[in-house]
Amino acid sequence: MRRLRVMYARAQKRDDLAFDFRPAAGSPPVEWIVAEGLTGYDAAVAEMEARADAIAAGAGRERVWLVEHPPLYTSGTSGRDADLRHPHFPVHRTGRGGQATYHGPGQRVAYVMLDLRRRRQDVRAFVAALEAWIIATLAGFNIRGERREDRVGVWVARPEKAPGLSGEGAEDKIAAIGIRVRRWVTFHGIALNVEPDLLHFSGIVPCGVSAAHLGVTSLVDLGLPVTMPELDAVLRREFEAIFGATELESAVRAARFLALPAE
Repeated sequence: MRRLRVMYARAQKRDDLAFDFRPAAGSPPVEWIVAEGLTGYDAAVAEMEARADAIAAGAGRERVWLVEHPPLYTSGTSGRDADLRHPHFPVHRTGRGGQATYHGPGQRVAYVMLDLRRRRQDVRAFVAALEAWIIATLAGFNIRGERREDRVGVWVARPEKAPGLSGEGAEDKIAAIGIRVRRWVTFHGIALNVEPDLLHFSGIVPCGVSAAHLGVTSLVDLGLPVTMPELDAVLRREFEAIFGATELESAVRAARFLALPAE
C-alpha cells in the first residue's frame, strides 16, 4: 500500500499538489531578513548551512533571507561542465539541486530555511509550493507565470518571439529554483529576475535549457520597472499566504547578515 501511495504521488502533476505549507500551530513566525548591498556567495552558503543545522537541532528559528549577489555562476548537483560555455564570472560548485545558473545585481535571491518536519515532509510538494509563491508574486504585477512539468522554475509565454522548430510557443524563464534538504530542513531557494543584465546568462546554458525558443527574461524586460522594495513587499505577502507568518528582523539584530562581504 505504501508503494502505491508513493507511485501515485510521483504520478501527480505539480499543478495538482496542495500548496499549503503553513507550520504546526504554535510555531514562531519565520524570520524575514533583507540584506543591503551585495552578499558574497560563499559567505551566504556558510551562513545558510549554519542556520539549517541550528534549525534541525531545535536551536534556531526558520528564516527567509533576501539577498543580491555580485555577478557569478553557480553549478548545482546536476550541473555539467558543458553548460559552462564561456563563463565571464566566478563559478561556484554548490550543493543545491539543479544545473548552472547566473546570479547578479538586479536579481532577487530568496534563501528559504524551513523545517519541513513541522510543516509537510514532501520535497516535491515543497518545490511546487515555491513555484506557487513565485507565480502568485508575479500575478501581483499582472504577469502570468507558469510552471512546466518537464522544467523546474517559472516561465512566461512570449508569443511575440519566434516559435520553436516544431511550432512550440516561445517562453522565457523569469525565476529559477534550486534547493537542498538536510535533516528535513531546506536551504538555498529561488532567484527571480527583476533587472539583471540578461546578457550575463549567455556565458552558460541556464538550467540546462538550450532550445532556441526558450530564453530568459526579467520584470524590466517585460516592461515593468519594478523596484526591489516593491517586489520584496509582494514576495512577503504571498509567502505568508502559503507558508505562514513572518517577522521582519530589526536592523540591529540583522546587522551581521547585512554586512557579509562580497568575495
